[in-house]
Amino acid sequence: MSEIDDFKDKDGIPDLDEGWWNSILADENTFQVDAKPINCKPCPSTDSGAINWDCMKELFENDEVILLTVQGFNKGGLLVEGPEVQGFVPISHLINTPANFASDDERNDFLSRYVGQSLYVKIIECEPANERIVFSERAAQAGQGKRKELFDSLKPGVVACGVITNVTEFGAFVDLGGVEGLIHVSEISWGRVEKPTDILTVGKKVKVLVLQVNAETSRIALSIKRLDANPWEELDQKYQPGDIVDAQITSITKYGMFARLPEGVEGLIHISSMKEGTREKDLHASFDLGENVRVTILHIDIDRRRLGLGLVTEP
Repeated sequence: MSEIDDFKDKDGIPDLDEGWWNSILADENTFQVDAKPINCKPCPSTDSGAINWDCMKELFENDEVILLTVQGFNKGGLLVEGPEVQGFVPISHLINTPANFASDDERNDFLSRYVGQSLYVKIIECEPANERIVFSERAAQAGQGKRKELFDSLKPGVVACGVITNVTEFGAFVDLGGVEGLIHVSEISWGRVEKPTDILTVGKKVKVLVLQVNAETSRIALSIKRLDANPWEELDQKYQPGDIVDAQITSITKYGMFARLPEGVEGLIHISSMKEGTREKDLHASFDLGENVRVTILHIDIDRRRLGLGLVTEP
């Protein structure tokens, strides 16, 4: 890991909803089981199935690996339990989860094979107030105590490398070798991103900039785009209205097409600037995503990050 000396732009980082954070993943290449059986003091509750929260908090704080049995599953993952503990393992936190499932039946078949098996796991979320415990098989691979070591090394401004473990509509999760961080969709590219899956894929190695770290909540905010200078800051110095440049079509909509300049900034070729009567279906028939076109700069609004383009047609 390295640190960017001139990391200054720490403002404007999006507030991430509680549900957007999974917590800790681990390094799959260094899996050595160092687990111990759960050995808690008897739970004071008379309910034999009650969770011993004091024990669970201790296991969580010590970042310990434990062995639990899979009792069932639902669409999202596995239900596991042991002496005085029960909780949930999200499907994305299982070691052998495929990147994609062809159908719900295939997903259910995959999960059903775990029932009755024992898994080495770590607690990644422990919320007694909500009676919620979330476990991770991935996190257990890093070994005991790895989380604190990683959080000590991950600071805002540090550049790290990781592997994408999950891509959602709001961003991508990255395994940093023992903990997991989130690249919010707004931090993927300086250009417009409609679907993170169009840019990022599970298993891809990426370089990221650490924006925020909260060891208490196991949250790490990451960015890809901030590894490069903000192209908007110098766009009006580089281009003037009337300039003709190369661009690549990135999206076709009912009101025109978006095209990306070589700097990564996207602008709109509004349908009103095209031949009268042009409709969306005409654009789909005439252009392909990824197609290279020539455009003219119509206007640049740095403050609002708006770029107006016109399509240059061959004579």
